[in-house]
Amino acid sequence: MSTVVLKRTNQKMPLLGFGLWKVTKSSCADTVYNAIKAGYRLFDGAGDYGNEKESGEGVRRAIADGLVKREDLFITSKLWNTFHAKEHVHALAKKQLQLWGIDYFDLFLVHFPIALEYVDPNHRYPPEWWGDDGKVHLANTTVQETWTAMEELVDAGLAKNIGISNFQSSLILDLLRYARYEPQVLQIELHPYLNQQPLVDFCKAWGIAVTAYSSFGPQGYVELGMDKSAASLLTLDAVKSIAAATKKTPAQVLLRWATQRGIAVIPKSNSHDRLVENLGSIEFDLSDQQLKSISDLNLDLRLNDPILIDPRISIFA
Repeated sequence: MSTVVLKRTNQKMPLLGFGLWKVTKSSCADTVYNAIKAGYRLFDGAGDYGNEKESGEGVRRAIADGLVKREDLFITSKLWNTFHAKEHVHALAKKQLQLWGIDYFDLFLVHFPIALEYVDPNHRYPPEWWGDDGKVHLANTTVQETWTAMEELVDAGLAKNIGISNFQSSLILDLLRYARYEPQVLQIELHPYLNQQPLVDFCKAWGIAVTAYSSFGPQGYVELGMDKSAASLLTLDAVKSIAAATKKTPAQVLLRWATQRGIAVIPKSNSHDRLVENLGSIEFDLSDQQLKSISDLNLDLRLNDPILIDPRISIFA
């Protein structure tokens, strides 16, 4: 199984994609082009990543060179927090599509269930979390208002599927009560230190596909100083022993722990060798005991938490 079928549209979403968070802007176009050449078909971007134009350049070059057609690719992006109001959702989706140089997103997500005051893209883009004064400014926009505007993107043909990111089950349950189009995908931080099994089970019961980000746990946060001094998952004996037994790398084992259970992954790499190596993570299976031993590493250790920015946006409390 290399894809997951999305409930409403029956579109096949690859289980293994390429994440664009922290992909170096100067080399991003080449990285995307080479990732397509290596075999990647899902690319996970966001307005907040600041490299959508460069990602689109890589896509356009690959299409022009005949490596793929647009319909062969599954391109995901996300709506940032400052654009949640109904009058901004459509305009920002259009802007992001223009940056990518494409006509539609295969999947468009609400990045966080946090509404911030609008920042004009002509003033600063991406706006990040803060106003010009360096403070967080919340906005009184409900998830329902934002979701209704997201649904209109589907009606307009700008997004084939819509979904959510960094939402918890109680908020999703509320959203399902009024949704005209149910969310197709939930994207969350998920790795062996934070296995999120209750939330994964909730999504399975409702037919919502799950995409995991930060599959390598602390590894992706060291350079940001946000790894909380946690031991690298790649160096744990439990992971290394399984890698040795399966003749795979620890990174491949961590990715397979998710994909074998139907959870999509979006690892990124600025290294071509590792980019290719990650593709090999769906070419083998782990035993039930191996899956369990990795799941048992859970510490409920969350690394990407807005509470670090402002206690008023502690959405995982």
